[in-house]
Amino acid sequence: MLAWVGGYERAWRTPGVDVLAEIFTLDATYQQAPYLEPVVGLDAIGRMWEAERVGPDEEFRLTSSPVALEGDTAVVRVEARYGGPVPQEYRDLWIVRFAPDGKCLAFEEWPFWPDKDYRAEPR
Repeated sequence: MLAWVGGYERAWRTPGVDVLAEIFTLDATYQQAPYLEPVVGLDAIGRMWEAERVGPDEEFRLTSSPVALEGDTAVVRVEARYGGPVPQEYRDLWIVRFAPDGKCLAFEEWPFWPDKDYRAEPR
């Protein structure tokens, strides 16, 4: 699991998207938040990836720790800190389902930002 997270970070820091084939299956899904529709397929993930990052040279730090691993599914707690003109940080839970070859078959993020109020709205 931690090796896969390391591969994800390396891919984020690598120009282009060819390296994504090392960590995602061809038919992988990538869901950026619990209520968003997943991006489906390696090519679509690559397009999303390029649209989301400033570039492979952007300043950021990623730390992670495993929360759970059962069968082919892992949960990882992640903290991302981005530098640049407008610093940004968030904490994230990743739910990663692995194919038998160790590549990600399904990726789901649950991002949390420090300035957002997550208390439930009154009904």
